[in-house]
Amino acid sequence: MRDGPETRLADFLKAARSRLSPERAGIVDAGRRRVAGLRREELALLAGVSVDYYTRLEQGRSKSASPEVLLAIAEALQLDDAERKHLNAIAKPAPSRRRPAKPQRLHQATRALLRTLDAAGKPAFVLGRRLDILGHNRLAGLLITDFASLPPQDRNQARFVFLDPHARELYADWDEVAADSAAMLRMDAGQHPHDPALSALVGELSIHSPEFRKLWARNRVQQRTTGTKRYHHPLVGDITVSYQALSPADDPEQQLFVYDTEPNSPSAHALQLLAGSAASEPTDAAAVAAVQEERRRTS
Repeated sequence: MRDGPETRLADFLKAARSRLSPERAGIVDAGRRRVAGLRREELALLAGVSVDYYTRLEQGRSKSASPEVLLAIAEALQLDDAERKHLNAIAKPAPSRRRPAKPQRLHQATRALLRTLDAAGKPAFVLGRRLDILGHNRLAGLLITDFASLPPQDRNQARFVFLDPHARELYADWDEVAADSAAMLRMDAGQHPHDPALSALVGELSIHSPEFRKLWARNRVQQRTTGTKRYHHPLVGDITVSYQALSPADDPEQQLFVYDTEPNSPSAHALQLLAGSAASEPTDAAAVAAVQEERRRTS
């Protein structure tokens, strides 16, 4: 991870500008271009700031930017809510803490909720800072992996996605999951620029995963709240889930992800089968065959 707030701001601005096409920005006569995206002078004009000032921001030579300027630049770059939050975080970074942040812990109410969701047949897990897996229910462990059985340093979504070979087979859309994980980690880096554990994680992933290095260099940020995800489970086959992310009241930096499936769908039946697999291992083969036969009839 490159150090310094000016560098982080410069890198983000350059990446965001390169992604904004002249057509999308409303520039009619774009002319020939050697690189993608807007020119600095075009972005400065759209934001209503001088070219020299904007250039200093992109070159890391300016130590300050007013909220009004940041808003104007965000509007010109057409940033979404997550990107605007990230822009403000890296432009006005929090001072370095003298003491390390306290380890995150699950509240007893959150643990109870995980058990309740498990009983309802809904996989659920909690992400903390750095995409650490703080906890999950039994069904999430069966669907993804049993993080609780791993060493504490390995209970991390990004480490699982990029470094565990099982993840590439498990996620039907691994490229999309990988891009989202890198973008969520980048978002966290903007909120916690002085976190040594986060720096160590980014360094580890950069060394061992070429895909992560490429995605990290894109400087994208992401906050996941709702969406869908597709799994190819080795036991029960394909499962498509919808998810929603909630923040426990005692710690806004935790996110509780709850999975659900379409009622009476093949995915719902596969999840039901998975829920009972640990309790009835001898019948797994027959149950899997039954699910596959039902899918053939309904397809």
